[in-house]
Amino acid sequence: MIETFKSLLFAIVICSFSSCGQKEIIPSNATPQLLSDEFQFTEGPAADSEGNIFFTDQPNDRIYKWSADSGEISLWMENTGRANGLYFDNKGNLISCSDENSELWEIDPDRNVKVILEDINGKRMNGPNDLWIDEKGGIYFTDPYYQRAYWNRKEPDLESKNVYYLSPDRSKVRVVAQNFVQPNGIIGSADKALLYISDIGSGKTYSYKIMQDGSLTDKELFVEMGSDGMTLDERGNVYLTGKGVTIFDEKGSKIANIPVDQDWTANVTFGGQNNKTLFITASKAIYKLDMNVQGAN
Repeated sequence: MIETFKSLLFAIVICSFSSCGQKEIIPSNATPQLLSDEFQFTEGPAADSEGNIFFTDQPNDRIYKWSADSGEISLWMENTGRANGLYFDNKGNLISCSDENSELWEIDPDRNVKVILEDINGKRMNGPNDLWIDEKGGIYFTDPYYQRAYWNRKEPDLESKNVYYLSPDRSKVRVVAQNFVQPNGIIGSADKALLYISDIGSGKTYSYKIMQDGSLTDKELFVEMGSDGMTLDERGNVYLTGKGVTIFDEKGSKIANIPVDQDWTANVTFGGQNNKTLFITASKAIYKLDMNVQGAN
């Protein structure tokens, strides 16, 4: 009876935003399935080319792997530099926002580490948080400042909290978006034309046009909601996190909210063997939800 009530409540939440006009993106009566809640704080889910999901337990300095074949979770790496956001490049390397020393790491499939960015013009970065990689291999990343208990410093070296672009050859880094309170979640559209950036500090998410040289133009307010992490599906719908997962269509109209039984939902991505499973990192847990749509990235 309780499970039936939960399914009914979930369906009501989905339909309430759009008169059920796009409820078909989520199967009827589907609810997030708990995979594990044995972590301290989960973050940064990223899918490799086989649909395996890698995610971080940031306070415990670990990266875990969910297997698309077995459905099992295993410890993949320790001593990750306090990895937060993750994303795979086109060579199969896992790129990590490792904020113990405010760095970007490249981790190859054998877990060999290379620091690919350690400062901005000789100044320590605030603490890279989330990232997205374009088709050329250039890396967009957010650099907010969240004071960590494991830092000796008590204030940032940089005056502002920006979004940066690291060139594909990793020789140059530059500011591409600024004037944020706390930039956090970031994701690019499937056609590589738009970049979405959340300013969680101001409770807003913006869209930008991506230019050929990697610069950003035509900043527009997408929605009046900030987000810790985000992803997109094949229809261009944008998934934001916080209190569960809230889905907006490409025009910024709210479609649905996926309730998650945790205090905070940090991040989200698509993966699995057919890229139609939504993985949700939320506080001490990770969930999955089978969808009727594929992920865009």
